[in-house]
Formats: sequence, structure tokens, C-alpha cells
Amino acid sequence: MLGTSARIGEALAIRRRDVDLTTVTPSNRIAGTIVSLHGEPTKRQDHPKTRTVVIPSFTAEAVRRRMARLEDHSLDALLLCTRGGTPLTTNNVRRQFRMVLERAGITGVTPHMFRRTVATAINDEGGVEPAAELLGHTDRRITIHHYIQAPEMVNPATAAMLDQVFAKDE
Repeated sequence: MLGTSARIGEALAIRRRDVDLTTVTPSNRIAGTIVSLHGEPTKRQDHPKTRTVVIPSFTAEAVRRRMARLEDHSLDALLLCTRGGTPLTTNNVRRQFRMVLERAGITGVTPHMFRRTVATAINDEGGVEPAAELLGHTDRRITIHHYIQAPEMVNPATAAMLDQVFAKDE
């Protein structure tokens, strides 16, 4: 999730066919999500907003290791699934994530925070436009309002500006 900006359901819906590790710029096609409707088995559903994300090297390596361990070699095999190859539910993954964090003494972290962290990091390095594009937002205001965390420290250059404007003539 940290290497793709995918939501939890999108990450769980990634199939072999959605990953290209053969090029200089490995990529992941985010083209589905996991849905769990009451009374029905959990399933993968095609996503109307498809995007292809170039993935960083740390993500490409993790995906390579995961794909090597998959028993199902079909193109529709999910990268993250149960032992039987069926989709994981987002609720079960969230619960397991909370349990791991609790054991580590970490509180207040959710899977969706990875998406916010990615947006903030990309904004800090390259601005809001690439952050919005990576998250699949057509309106950058959504990215700014809901995903990018404003820094606590105000730009230090403001102090120098105030010194210049309000400096006493000596």
C-alpha cells in the first residue's frame, strides 16, 4: 500500500495480470477492489477508476517475493489471498493489522494512513499535482483536504522576511 497508494480493498484485489516487473519501470495496474456484501462470499470486483502506477524498487522487490511464493500461476491469481486462494476480507485484514500493532504497542494507526502518508511524502517532494495523480484524484482539492498533512513547522524563511520588513533603521 505504501508503494502504490492503493486503498486496502484495491491492494487486496491486485492480480498477477496487474503487475509488470519486466520493464525498467515496474508498474502495477490498480483495476479492482475487494467487496464483501452481506450474505455473499467476498469477491474481487473490477474498479471503474483504473490507473497504472509505477512502483518503487522496494515495492517491486516485495511483489517479486510474493509472486514467487504463490501456488496459483494463473493471471487472475490474487497476490494477497487466503491459503485456498480466495480473497481476503478488508475487515479481517484490518483486524489482523490492529492485533499486530497492539502487540507492538502502537496505537492510532490504520491501513488508510499509508495512503495519507504517500500523499504527504509525494506532496513534500514534488507538489500536490503528482500526489493527486498518484491517488487517482481528478480534483487536487480532495488530495489537499483529505490526504496531505500540513507540516507543523512553518517555513523558516518567514522569519527572515519579517526581519526584513520590520527591521529598525539603526
